[in-house]
This record gives sequence, structure tokens and C-alpha cells, in this order.
Amino acid sequence: MTPDGGKEGDPTGRAEYVLGCRFRLDPTPAELRAEPAEFETKLYPEADPPGEDGWLFFRDNCWRGALNDPDYLREQTEDALGVTVLSVDFRELRTDETYLDALRAEIAADLDPFNADSTSGVLSKYLGSSIRVVDGDG
Repeated sequence: MTPDGGKEGDPTGRAEYVLGCRFRLDPTPAELRAEPAEFETKLYPEADPPGEDGWLFFRDNCWRGALNDPDYLREQTEDALGVTVLSVDFRELRTDETYLDALRAEIAADLDPFNADSTSGVLSKYLGSSIRVVDGDG
């Protein structure tokens, strides 16, 4: 979420994924070195509104609260950051109540693509216990 809590009056609320990222600097020219050369940071990709393109990121990339293909996301992150990414891991879905309610409603509208019997089953299957509800202040 943005520091100010996102857009006022957003009907679907706001959410973001929290990813841990370990990366390395590989300076050029070779006679230049960095110390430390490895760093860890957090990345916060915004979650798309439920029902819109990209909203199924959690289904396509997570399983039981972990990344289902960390190498793929590591490569994507490396391309986005332009540095050598050593690892990427899923930490949580950080959301406000409005977004979580919209997400639950969108999932409940069609459970078939999730191969589950309930909305809570879908959220548990893909996100595990890694959902953190925050107020508009983040």
C-alpha cells in the first residue's frame, strides 16, 4: 500500500504482495568491487483489483503461502531490477478489509478455477496463513 493508504474511495480497496529479495551487485569494470556485494530487501508489487487482469497472481504463483516456482519469479525480478537476483520468496499479501472482501466475493462467484469448495479453502490453499489485514495507514 502506498504510505497514504492508497486512493480515497477505491471501491475494491488496496493490496500488495510482499516479496523478500536477495540480490548481488556485480560491478563493472572488474577492478571495481562492492562490499557488501549482497543485499536483502523487500519488494511490494501492487495486487490487481479482483476480477481484473492479473488479479490471479496468488493462484498462479503461490502454493500454501510460498512461491510455487521461485526460479521463474527470480528471473522476472532480475529483469525488472537489472541486478543479479539470488532469491525471491513470498512473505504475505498485505491488504485492507475492502480489498479482502472484494477478493473473497470474486473467488466465491466462481470456485471452479480454484478446484476448491469454499473461499476460505482457496485462500488457504494458495496463500496459507500469509494474509495480513492492515488499516489504510499500512
